[in-house]
Amino acid sequence: MVENYLPAPTYFILLLITITRLISTVGNKTEHLNNNSLLSSDLISRHNLLDDPESLESASRDFGNLVHHLPRAVFHPRSPQDIASLVKTSYESPVPFTISVKGQGHSTRGQAMARGGVVVDTRALREENNSNKKKNIRVIWREEGYYGDVGGEALWADVLREAAEMGVAPASWTDYLYLTVGGTLSNGGISGQSFKYGPQISIVHEMDVITGKGELVTCSSHTNSELFHAVLGGLGQFGIITRARIALHPAPKMVKWVRLLYNDFSAFTKDQERLISINGRKHNNNDNNDDNVALDYVEGMLLMHQGPINNWRSSFFPLADHPRIISLVTQHSILYCLELAKYYDEKSENNVDKEMQGLLEGLSYMPGFYYEKKVSYVEFLNRVRSGELKLQSQRQWDVPHPWLNLFIPKSQIMDFDSGVFKNIIFKRNITTGPVLIYPMNRSK
Repeated sequence: MVENYLPAPTYFILLLITITRLISTVGNKTEHLNNNSLLSSDLISRHNLLDDPESLESASRDFGNLVHHLPRAVFHPRSPQDIASLVKTSYESPVPFTISVKGQGHSTRGQAMARGGVVVDTRALREENNSNKKKNIRVIWREEGYYGDVGGEALWADVLREAAEMGVAPASWTDYLYLTVGGTLSNGGISGQSFKYGPQISIVHEMDVITGKGELVTCSSHTNSELFHAVLGGLGQFGIITRARIALHPAPKMVKWVRLLYNDFSAFTKDQERLISINGRKHNNNDNNDDNVALDYVEGMLLMHQGPINNWRSSFFPLADHPRIISLVTQHSILYCLELAKYYDEKSENNVDKEMQGLLEGLSYMPGFYYEKKVSYVEFLNRVRSGELKLQSQRQWDVPHPWLNLFIPKSQIMDFDSGVFKNIIFKRNITTGPVLIYPMNRSK
């Protein structure tokens, strides 16, 4: 039985519910008019804070578009020292005022807002660097390997572009790359690579952090280690990340990208668990090549009546197969799609098909429902971008997005399928957004 040799996994569930009808939102957009704010006009002027209606309104929203909290002011810093000065002012005040840092505002419940306080918009740092032609992403080499010194305001998409030009890249990513480095490191940074490489917080070696006292501190697992481990995944409550040193590895060139369809949830999860348990091995006993032949990416998703077969996250299934896939959805109500990727380059290109065949041997997907693509590494990592641009053109990107991420233990995953996927999401027809489900090794 598969269970006899598998590590005990945890499942990561993402439910992104796209609501296209009008709904009420929490918060009062005029609350600042009656707010007895601790921020005086003199302080706003001294720190060059913005309090015009347009700036305040922009800082009162996030990607979820469910919660609206107006700040008293918005700050566009030109350097990390500017942010430190603002935090220090609050710390030294008799009654400190609230400060929140906003990168891309991709949170869903107002995490990047500061009701009656100051929102620090780090996009200004990127604009400042661009105007002065200063790089906030530097690839450096040391004896132990390549690293990237990256500003907290930098986008992962830019990190990928800069590092790939040098032939290197981080091992761990999020599915969507137009997020800030500081933002994802404050949350974790989870994706289909995390079962193997860990979340993004596991590839960080050093950070510059602004503490609650307004001090700019360098920390690592050896220096100021308590601060280091608190800030990583600390939801922005222990410090503001202004620089991160992240590990870089030789970047693959290409990706073999595969999707398999299942109508049985138990078979789907057992195959996922089996695949994340496979360790790398040599191609054969006489081969000195230590290329890791395990998979590099494992995710999964639900296919239901509520959404198109090719959803906004990617166009994968050929149009000619849409009718028979839709017929299967009609027959089974829910299909489970297993998504896999294997990275390779010129040296391993001749073996990738054979390796993938070996990895998929014995899996229980539905015969005849195997789909594959070969794409560039950069194209694979940036696969969500085209869907985002499409939704923006349709004015769907800024609609309310209730969004829930959960870790579910292996022991409860079957109950979650019957109780949530089948008896809530499907029966109540409540979502047209993606529902992702994929396994994580707890050791990572």
